[in-house]
Amino acid sequence: MVFILSLKNALVQWKNSEFVYNKTLGLLKIIDFSSNKLVGRVPDEITQLDGLLSLNLSRNNLTGHIVQGIGTMEMLESLDLSRNQLTGRIPTSLARLNFLSVLDLSSNNLSGEIPSSTQLQSFNPSSYAGNNELCGPPLEKCTVHDDHTSRTNNVDEDDDMLLSFGFYASVCSGFIVGFWGVIFTLVFNKSCRDAYFHLFINVANWIFVTTIMCLRRLKMLWS
Repeated sequence: MVFILSLKNALVQWKNSEFVYNKTLGLLKIIDFSSNKLVGRVPDEITQLDGLLSLNLSRNNLTGHIVQGIGTMEMLESLDLSRNQLTGRIPTSLARLNFLSVLDLSSNNLSGEIPSSTQLQSFNPSSYAGNNELCGPPLEKCTVHDDHTSRTNNVDEDDDMLLSFGFYASVCSGFIVGFWGVIFTLVFNKSCRDAYFHLFINVANWIFVTTIMCLRRLKMLWS
C-alpha cells in the first residue's frame, strides 16, 4: 500500500485501485509512508488528522523534531518513526496518547529523558533503541541530567561561598579603614581631636543630666 499525502488531499493506491481523499481527508485512518526515501521535516499540519489510528513514517530520511502537537492525535494506536534522522526530545504530549499500543522510535538521534507516563514506560526498551542520548525508564537512568544538576549545584555553592567571602571581606575592610581613619585623624589633627572630645563631653553631660532628671521624676512619682 502506497500513500501520497499533501496538506489538502491524499492519493491512496490499493490493489490497483486509486482512492482520493480531499474534503474527507479527516476520515483517513491509516497512513504508511515507510521505505519511501522521504526527506525533510514532518509537517505540523499532520496533527490535524485527529482521527488517524496508525502512522508509519519509518525507514526514510526524515529530519527535525517529532511534531510537538502529536498529543492532539488522541485516537492514534500505532506510531512508527523508526530508522530516520529525527533529533531533539520526545514531546511530552506523546504521553497523552492513551490508546497508543504500538510505538517504535528506534534508530534515530533523539536525546533527553523519556517523558514520564504509564503509557510510554510500558513499551519495550527496543522501542527506543538506537538513540544513544535517550535515557530514562524503560532505558537506563539519566546520568547526564544528574551530572548537569550536580554541576549546577556546585556552581551555586561556589557562588554562595564567593558572595559570603566578598561580603565579610568588605565589612572587615570597611571597619578597619573607618576605625584607623578616625584614630589617625584624632592623633594628627588637633582641631579635629578637640572637636571630637568636646562633642564627647557634651554627649556625656547630656546623658548625665537626662538620667538625673528622670530619676528625680521617678522619685517624685513614688513619693
